[in-house]
Amino acid sequence: MAKDKPQRPTQKAPKSLEKPLSILLIVGGIVGLISSFVITWDKMKVLENPSFSPNCDLNPVISCGSVMASKQGAVFGFPNPWIGLMMFSALITIGAAMLAGAKFRRWFWLALWGGIVLGLTFAFWLLFQSIYNINALCPYCLAVDVAVISIFWYTTLYLFETKMLSLSKKWSGVLGFARRHHLDILVSVFLLIFVIIMQHFWYYYGQFLT
Repeated sequence: MAKDKPQRPTQKAPKSLEKPLSILLIVGGIVGLISSFVITWDKMKVLENPSFSPNCDLNPVISCGSVMASKQGAVFGFPNPWIGLMMFSALITIGAAMLAGAKFRRWFWLALWGGIVLGLTFAFWLLFQSIYNINALCPYCLAVDVAVISIFWYTTLYLFETKMLSLSKKWSGVLGFARRHHLDILVSVFLLIFVIIMQHFWYYYGQFLT
């Protein structure tokens, strides 16, 4: 009698991202809100006293004052952090509602995702401006970047998980890979940004290693 072939262990399906996303919206929202508030507060201090130096003016590279004083620091005619104060407050509220069991319709999620995409685009543009035009970095702005990138990534994965966004079958493998290695991909993005920053500002940081 032929022996039954041993069955391969079935791969467990990834756990739902709903609860982790709700927590991320709250935590990332708090990080972004605090960072936006600190930058806004320092901007007010600078307006009151032009000689005021923010506590994150550490060296020629890490200099919030240089970023705030630039024209890119007020793209729409008012300080950029004001956008963060509104956006991150909304994200905290949505995350708390999700954690409490609230369910939102597809149109709401797609509208939210569209807003996050705009925020991500703006964050990347500001990061590019900081590195290559202003030649200074604001640590609070970098904290906002981390929050926005993380929120975008996991919101996107959640929308694919819940079928609110979809891809053709030929891309299903890519989506599966992204879902299984979500954290690896996110960390790789942050490492790439770190390498770009270090490469550009090596003229300053390299002197401490030689």
